[in-house]
Amino acid sequence: MSTLKTLNGNQTIAEAVRQVDPDVLAAYPITPSTAIVETIAKFKADGLISGEFVCPESEHSAMSVCIGAASAGGRVMTATASQGLALMWEMLYIAAGLRLPIVAAIVNRSLSAPINIHGDHSDTMGARDAGWIQIYSEGCQEAYDNFIQAFRIAENLDVRTPVLVGLDGFIISHSMEVIRVEDDAKVKKFVGEYKPVYPLLDTDRKMTVGPIDFTDYYFEHKRSQIEGIENAPPVIEAVGKEFGKEFGREYGFFEEYRMDDAEICIVVMSSAAGTCKDAIDELRSEGKRIGLLKPRVFRPFPYQKMAGALKNMKAVAVLDRSSSPGAFGAPLFTEIRSALYDHDERPHVVNYVYGLGGRDIMIEHFKDVASKLEKIAETGKVEEKFAYINLRE
Repeated sequence: MSTLKTLNGNQTIAEAVRQVDPDVLAAYPITPSTAIVETIAKFKADGLISGEFVCPESEHSAMSVCIGAASAGGRVMTATASQGLALMWEMLYIAAGLRLPIVAAIVNRSLSAPINIHGDHSDTMGARDAGWIQIYSEGCQEAYDNFIQAFRIAENLDVRTPVLVGLDGFIISHSMEVIRVEDDAKVKKFVGEYKPVYPLLDTDRKMTVGPIDFTDYYFEHKRSQIEGIENAPPVIEAVGKEFGKEFGREYGFFEEYRMDDAEICIVVMSSAAGTCKDAIDELRSEGKRIGLLKPRVFRPFPYQKMAGALKNMKAVAVLDRSSSPGAFGAPLFTEIRSALYDHDERPHVVNYVYGLGGRDIMIEHFKDVASKLEKIAETGKVEEKFAYINLRE
């Protein structure tokens, strides 16, 4: 039966790893994900994990180990953050290009320079076009649930694509929360037995992995790779519903909070969504018709469903915990604005960058955004399309 445990975000990921017990766990410790690796190592030393635990000399090597192990036919996972993910850059594309169902826990942290160990989404947003499915977590419970589901999604025969699960550094990774840890046997049954496709250790098959590929077939092979992530949406949805049926917590592409009669809306991912919900509740008590849309899946981006949820709003504020220097807005904003483009009736959309390097975002900041949205909704005029929250200019 399930049990209630007080765990931080890193411990919840390690707990999920213990229950899934992949064949190979390869990771190099980096703040703020270090405790994931430490806890997995302890589980291994205590005999609670049967899979092979590998701690190589760098994150680049960790992903290389994952690629080799997954190519050989193993169920594989890793964990990292920030510069560690950046050091994996080359190998991220290879993992995706080979359609290897590797699962990675990414404890979101800022990228240097200057050096900062706190949480923002610079790392995973930098990897948004590497070909990985990206799922984000609001809290410890969601991180645990997302990580378990990630194996089912990645290993689906129509998908066969690596998945990363993001959780905000320190805000989630080091914050304690009472979470429901499901029964070990039920988790194993839900994830199911891993069935590798074309494993290198199957010597009855002749195949090539990672060949050189010039102009003759590279384009076709990349198109084939993209097919996996394009096939993912119905699988993500089905796995989320099955998880809800089995464990009582259903998941989709995003969460809508108090959106039924909303006229204005804030869009924000991950841990900040919890603070935003409190702000929404306070604003609702004042008679404001405002809602929250919290994206859970960023890749593949559910543009049709997202546009459907937002198209009837009068004004929408998209909050990004990363920047995209030189672009027309930050990553989440550009995706949402693009999704709404084909609708004749669409809201005004503005973009705010917040929380870089772990800078706090508080209830009053969301209230200030709501006030600006109200003004846009009333006047139909946007005076400031891009801005920063809680920044000393």
